Amino acid sequence: MNKSDNLTDGVQQIQHDSLNAVFELAREFVSHDEEAYVRERIEKYYVSNVAEPDIYGLDSLERVISTALIAINEIGLKRDGVLAILLFRFVETDSMTIAEIRDKLGKGVADIISGISRVHSLYEKTPTVSSENFRNLLLSFAEDMRVILIMIADRVSLMRLLKNCANEAAMRRASEEASYLYAPLAHKLGLYVLKSELEDLSLKYLEHDAYYHIREKLNATKKSRDAYINRFIVPIKEKLEQHGLKFHIKGRTKSINSIWQKMKKQRCPFEGVYDLFAIRIILDSEPEREKMECWQVYSVITDMYQPNPKRLRDWLSVPKSNGYESLHITVLGPENKWVEVQIRTSRMDDIAEHGLAAHWRYKGVKSETGGLDEWLSSIRALMEAGDDLQVMDQFKTSMYEKEIYVFTPTGDIRKLSAGATVLDFAFHIHSKVGCQCTGAKVNGRIVNLRHKLQSGDQVQILTSAQQKPRREWLQIASTSRAKSKIRLALKETIVKEISITKEMIERRLKNRKVEFDEGIIQQLVKKMGFREVSDFYKNVADETLDIQSVVDGYMEIKNQRSATAPQPAEEERRSAADFVFKDDEKRADSSRKNKSVFSDTLVIDQSQKGIDYTLANCCRPIYGDDIFGFVTVSGGIKIHRTDCPNATELHKRFGYRIVDAKWSGKGQNTYSITLRIIGNDDIGIVSNITSIISKDEKIMMRSINIDSKDGLFSGNLVVNVDDTGRLQQLIKKLKTVKGVRQVERI
Repeated sequence: MNKSDNLTDGVQQIQHDSLNAVFELAREFVSHDEEAYVRERIEKYYVSNVAEPDIYGLDSLERVISTALIAINEIGLKRDGVLAILLFRFVETDSMTIAEIRDKLGKGVADIISGISRVHSLYEKTPTVSSENFRNLLLSFAEDMRVILIMIADRVSLMRLLKNCANEAAMRRASEEASYLYAPLAHKLGLYVLKSELEDLSLKYLEHDAYYHIREKLNATKKSRDAYINRFIVPIKEKLEQHGLKFHIKGRTKSINSIWQKMKKQRCPFEGVYDLFAIRIILDSEPEREKMECWQVYSVITDMYQPNPKRLRDWLSVPKSNGYESLHITVLGPENKWVEVQIRTSRMDDIAEHGLAAHWRYKGVKSETGGLDEWLSSIRALMEAGDDLQVMDQFKTSMYEKEIYVFTPTGDIRKLSAGATVLDFAFHIHSKVGCQCTGAKVNGRIVNLRHKLQSGDQVQILTSAQQKPRREWLQIASTSRAKSKIRLALKETIVKEISITKEMIERRLKNRKVEFDEGIIQQLVKKMGFREVSDFYKNVADETLDIQSVVDGYMEIKNQRSATAPQPAEEERRSAADFVFKDDEKRADSSRKNKSVFSDTLVIDQSQKGIDYTLANCCRPIYGDDIFGFVTVSGGIKIHRTDCPNATELHKRFGYRIVDAKWSGKGQNTYSITLRIIGNDDIGIVSNITSIISKDEKIMMRSINIDSKDGLFSGNLVVNVDDTGRLQQLIKKLKTVKGVRQVERI
């Protein structure tokens, strides 16, 4: 038996008639030779080689022809779009090539078919297409907007034929995609009729009982509803005409899906939905008289019917953000039924029906939102203006030059800026993944960190526990997010390396029974030509600088100090008792009459020699604090802050032992100070606090101790700082952390 016998004569005739209908509509823009070529290919493929039904069990040719008719009649596609619809499946089944189509029918048709193929390939990479990112990725893959319009037409065609589908799982998936992917796209493009049809048909297959319940209710009440609308409109029409207003009135019934959504939102039965239909009064008003005439209509209607003040919506005075302007009122009509009335002008109605595109036409402004919505609305404006859709190929997705969308191995979609590398993607996933990234598998092929990603790539990051962030990564990464994470990781690595290296040097010196002296290290750093101590320690950690040479250099400087330092006679050594006290008679404070101070001010400097002083533990002064000295019993001097908790008592009881003191030169040491922090016990607040400290190379955190109770946390933070200036900067930054209530030095 010949394969062509598998198609009955009746089916062949239906297909032949449908194809004739397509070319009858397309004849104005498809030449006779092109029509003959396409017919020949279709007949050869669909008749001589009967195609298998698709996954929905539907006849492929029937669906193709249905899609073509929708594209011509309801969207307005022309030659390239229609020919692409008719021939796409030939390329999909390898019966034709893109090169052959480009040669026979031109680059436009070939490009659209390539775009459709690219979009179809996305479905193989992801298990779900419900995310906003997938919609954006689909648009960026399409490039030519006609591809998206064809996809919408194809989905409408599928939903109309889905009643013949026996595969319930496939039918449900198609309905879900129509609801959350294609209906929103149709809405964005101003294809409101197709959008409502997609939503209603999706509801039909996803919530069968609800759909038929509402449809039966609407059918049962249609006649009475139409009669009621007429009874409601007639007296209003007469009154408005008496006032000399130019207008027309429309009555519309809500779509089945809209009614179902309202029933769910309000948790009420069908009978509880008051606004099953709405009356729309559209005025032909001059711009300067729009608001006045709308309110005039409002006055006429509310004089005739009792209004519900709780359901008044005034979008005349303050339009919606999308430009929507209208006056909505709900009144108690005949038979005590609530009726919604929408009052607007022709201009307002155009904006309501066609969205921002119409708003821009009236206002003469461009979109301020940018991105996807601006681009879709530009297409919509072109469609609404009735322009020849042959120019659709001008609307490439240029905005997506700024963004790419890539897949994770599990099919999730991540958005990155254009030019993003494998390293950017790794840090986008997680900081730990980024720090350990060694490369990636992109579409199954191993690539290095520098590889630039493209939309649609499937990326699997390769990691190693031995990998560490490198400074050159800042040149590889292109996104600010990745660069900031790399900088933070580098600083944390440096702090850790410095701590380890310092301990290593101290251990080597201890083996030689030599104490570690920060001053000698500072001198050694300068001698070796390093500007920063951190650079010195980093070179030791990287083994660029041999640790043995460091120890040898340290010992050399120490020995030089010992050899050149003068050995003062015992009587030449100054002690606190040798200072001469000032007469205190001139002081006004009677409580301090007996107090004496040194005739000289004690200067605290890095090079200070011969003065036996230490910093008091009770107030822990640091370079930059206001200080004073206190002569101890042993003859040494303790340096206290002037705001030390013990300062008042020391002045009161031992005023004669107080020494004026001040800092001199530039602070060279680091000082350990403790900060008391109190704040809200929020997730991540400790991380935010430590992040601020780690970003400052001049500050090292020693410890942090946090307690939490009743939604609040309190704790002590011990850090090493150079001076009070850097301490105040740190306190100021910590106070900016969200949730931190108090930061004080203790």
